[in-house]
Amino acid sequence: MHTDYSDLLVELTQQGVLVVTLNRPEKRNALSNGVLSQLISCLDMAASESEVKTVVVYGGETMFAAGADLNEMSTQHAVETWLNPRPQLWQRIDQFEKPLIAAVNGYALGAGLELVLLCDVVVAGEGTLFGLPEITLGLMPGAGGTQRLARTIGKSLANQMVLTGQAITAQTAREAGLISEVTIAENTLNKALDIASTIAQRAPLAVRAAKASLKSVPNGTLSQGLLMERQLFSLLAETQDRAEGIQAFLEKRKATFEGK
Repeated sequence: MHTDYSDLLVELTQQGVLVVTLNRPEKRNALSNGVLSQLISCLDMAASESEVKTVVVYGGETMFAAGADLNEMSTQHAVETWLNPRPQLWQRIDQFEKPLIAAVNGYALGAGLELVLLCDVVVAGEGTLFGLPEITLGLMPGAGGTQRLARTIGKSLANQMVLTGQAITAQTAREAGLISEVTIAENTLNKALDIASTIAQRAPLAVRAAKASLKSVPNGTLSQGLLMERQLFSLLAETQDRAEGIQAFLEKRKATFEGK
């Protein structure tokens, strides 16, 4: 599978990893509504195709995404901004049920960081900067930046990033829990593909259930989360993959998962 969109490059690897590359270098991969719509189209396709196990979002060797499209934003006043479909587009990305991995080089700023915050695993190259610079433009984050960042890295650092508009390095982002891996920039995509390929080998229903449980963490109490976790754990007891996984372990062989 290899499909060219106007602003994306999409390719499926043999391991079942769909690689979606943002392809607006002249705009520093600015995330317009059109780009987000194309990304959602890719994710909808990935959700419906059983051969797609995981998705990697990549921005290229030098830039992930420098923010929203300011030309698009500059013509919108209060009513147009309120009625803009953009919040629904972000929600659609957030609702994607398969693992979503970000491979980040260069800059992830504004909407670029907000996209990173929607990903389940984030790999960044050395020298990458993460930031929410909206305050320097007389704006503030409007696609989950304040809410998700504070829940991810904690109050004080999130407040500093949002209120100053200053970015943090990949190493600081890893120490704060925003990303999971820092590697040399030339290896960012390969590292993300390694992680995605490993996840793709796991039982699909178990992966989906585990992601659902993990995503519920910021949204409820510990008791609610534990209840959801146990319910999903119990539902997996009816799957063929669970029986295969246990039997393969007992027989000391590699399990063959079929998503059933």
